[in-house]
Amino acid sequence: MVKSDTGKTGRAEGQALSAGRVRDWRKAMSDHVAYGLLAYTALQIFVTVKALSEGSSTALPYLALIVLVAGIIPVCRWFETRWADLSDAEAVDPAYAPAFKRDVMTLWALAIGLPFGLTLMFKALLSVF
Repeated sequence: MVKSDTGKTGRAEGQALSAGRVRDWRKAMSDHVAYGLLAYTALQIFVTVKALSEGSSTALPYLALIVLVAGIIPVCRWFETRWADLSDAEAVDPAYAPAFKRDVMTLWALAIGLPFGLTLMFKALLSVF
C-alpha cells in the first residue's frame, strides 16, 4: 500500500477513490459499451418493427436492421479499445474523468439517437422510391 498525497492509504499513487473503491476506466467503458449495444439493438428493433407494421413488407427493412446492428459494433469497439489500451496506472487516474464522461455521453447519444435517425432516413428513402 502506498500513502497518497492526501494522507489516505491507497494501492497506488493518484487513485480515483470513491467510497473506498477504485474506478477502472477500462472496465467502466466496457460496461457502457455492452449496455449501449443492448440499448441500441433493442431500440433499432423496436423502431424498425414499428416502421414495418406501417409500411412495406419487403425484406429490405430486415436487411437494413442487420446492417445497422452490425455497423454499430465497430464504433463501439473503437470506444472500448481507446480505453482498454490504458496502463494500470492510467486506468485509475482521476485526470481521465472528463474524457471518460465525454466518451460515455457520445456513446449513449449514438446508442439512443441513431436508431431513430436511421429509421427516419430509411422511411424517407422508402417513400421516395
